Amino acid sequence: MKRGNLELVVGVFVLAGLACLAYLAVHLGKMEIFGHGYQVTANFDNISGLKAGAAVEVAGVEVGRVESITLSPGDQAKLVLRLQPGIKVYDDAIASIRTKGIIGDKFVKLSCGNSGKLIANGGKIRDTESAVEWEELIAKYIHGKV
Repeated sequence: MKRGNLELVVGVFVLAGLACLAYLAVHLGKMEIFGHGYQVTANFDNISGLKAGAAVEVAGVEVGRVESITLSPGDQAKLVLRLQPGIKVYDDAIASIRTKGIIGDKFVKLSCGNSGKLIANGGKIRDTESAVEWEELIAKYIHGKV
């Protein structure tokens, strides 16, 4: 084999390997480059350690991710949730911050509602339940303020 042909084959092999690595990095890291699904927002008084990238679950099944967290003008945490395309969220839906186990990761639990009126892409979930602060509950119990 000539030297030029050998270099061409090695170059193609290296490019194919890099493409495979990029594909695995995106899919194993659960990144979404093209933004499949749709977005809804929700405001919370307290998200207590929830991070961007946290799971959004309906009935214990992961249906999306927390895309971003910002502070809204009313001193509330504004979450942007990216949901899978087939998930229907109605205007009476409730979003809650929950913990997996006692000291596990935080996630958003979503009850989709059933009012008949869907929340459109970019819409807002009005009913939210903030995270339960175990430290505050324990402190109130210890100090007798229950």
